[in-house]
Amino acid sequence: MHRPTPPDSTGSGFSVEDVTAGAHAHGFGTAADGRAFAFRVRGKTLRVKVYRLGATPTVPDDVDVDAIAEADVTDLDLTDERSVVAAVRDAVATLRAPDDPTPSDTTLVRALLGRLGGLDPRGGSA
Repeated sequence: MHRPTPPDSTGSGFSVEDVTAGAHAHGFGTAADGRAFAFRVRGKTLRVKVYRLGATPTVPDDVDVDAIAEADVTDLDLTDERSVVAAVRDAVATLRAPDDPTPSDTTLVRALLGRLGGLDPRGGSA
């Protein structure tokens, strides 16, 4: 369903102008700082591209990408627009430069699993 969402009630200026929910959710909006963004879900990943301020083309190109964010959507109800918008809002808060090699998915669960994976089953650490 296509319908604009109202700006964030916190007054931050974040808004999603268009959202299509579902397994291949996608849409676009404006970040709190006024930069346009687009998002889409591919497989288990939500990817948000934020475009540089002042990008003039109607359809921005990859050279206009100022920052990106990715998030796992495994536990997200992609059929609920509010859940998708909330996930996008959270992802925009974790933006990184497009060429930054730092993985964007640093959730608590992944951090704990990473630590557990490094443990030696005999009781010590690897």
